[in-house]
Amino acid sequence: MPQSDANDMQYGPSDPTVEVLKQAVSARLLHHPDRSFAIEVTLDLVKGAEFFSRKPPVHFHVQGEYIESLEGRLGLEIEGKELVLTPEHGRFDIEPFVNHRSYPISLDRQEQGQTTVKFLLSGEKTDNVAELNPIFFENWYKYQDDVVVNGKWIDLIQVFCFFDAGGTYLTLPWWVPFRQSVSIGLGIILGRWVGSGLLGYQPFYRKWTSDWELACKVMEANLFQRRFSVRDKED
Repeated sequence: MPQSDANDMQYGPSDPTVEVLKQAVSARLLHHPDRSFAIEVTLDLVKGAEFFSRKPPVHFHVQGEYIESLEGRLGLEIEGKELVLTPEHGRFDIEPFVNHRSYPISLDRQEQGQTTVKFLLSGEKTDNVAELNPIFFENWYKYQDDVVVNGKWIDLIQVFCFFDAGGTYLTLPWWVPFRQSVSIGLGIILGRWVGSGLLGYQPFYRKWTSDWELACKVMEANLFQRRFSVRDKED
């Protein structure tokens, strides 16, 4: 039997839910006893037709990640090769530092009548301060909504700042020497040192964060971000 996290997810009536891209994406923040974060993501392929035609950027994490389709066909690109996950496959484990991206398979490749894709995403617990957590996803999803729906210019330094705080780094072209080390270095230099240290970019914003106490604790552990850890701040 394939491994599954579905039975270990803990649902509650007050689980924060993030809806973006004109309600085409709904992410419910859950709890899993053995994970640093857990979310249930629902993608409406009809509402998101104009958004899902473009795949997200390829990236990697410094921690392991777990992904599992609950409904529909979910695309998962691993080191340049596409896998199509269905509920029958169970959980797929993505090892640290593996280049990947996930995306919904288009309507014409779904089972007849299937208009939504639902999947579970979670990450392993680590001792790293910068790791994937629920507040990273809240801020990253809301920022994408600002750019895609509200038409704001994408700010690469802000992206580097978000990603570095979540232990996530963009995959550079294959021909870049030591490309993963270079990518991590860019995240630290541009996102942390220049972005947060010199230019005042925050990795988390209160207006997008349901657990501001957690955000403050994460930022307090970082020399360049601790000045943003103001518990009564309104922004």
